[in-house]
Amino acid sequence: MKKIFALTATIALAGLSTSAMAAGGFVRGEVGRSHVSADVDGFGSDSDNDSSYSIRGGYYFNDNFAVEGFYSNLYDKSQDGVSGKLSAIGIGLVGKKNFGADNTGFFIDGRAGIARGKIELSFDGDSGSDTSTKPYFGVGAGYDFSKNLGVSLNWDYLKGSGDGLSITAKPVTLGVEYRF
Repeated sequence: MKKIFALTATIALAGLSTSAMAAGGFVRGEVGRSHVSADVDGFGSDSDNDSSYSIRGGYYFNDNFAVEGFYSNLYDKSQDGVSGKLSAIGIGLVGKKNFGADNTGFFIDGRAGIARGKIELSFDGDSGSDTSTKPYFGVGAGYDFSKNLGVSLNWDYLKGSGDGLSITAKPVTLGVEYRF
């Protein structure tokens, strides 16, 4: 874990550039659909889809590199006395490449970091929860209308495990980002 944080800090510092300091904060909201797969030792596997959302924020060190923090609600369903909720918080790095003038127009981006996932299950009055910390990554493509406002289509990959349970979440979201 310490090695990953050290690597994250090193990459963030490498992205700092005195010649192109278009620095500033950002907030982004994302909504979409998440495909969640679960594999339980001795019971088998299953998958389901649910609506999802993320709230992200961070700081651009320059036009191409940022650090982000986020909260994501990846799954929240109840049926026949069974309910499950999957969420994650995380921190990571973002790399972005604009193809238009003055960092507007079409862009692609990628993100990677560490996420702490939490699963909460309830069945006939009994409930429990578990957490795990794993790497995450994602990619996106979008359009920046101005230096302050853009939209994107995003895909992320998050994984969690513990006590014979392995969960994978792959949300596809539409995001709106405001930079200040």
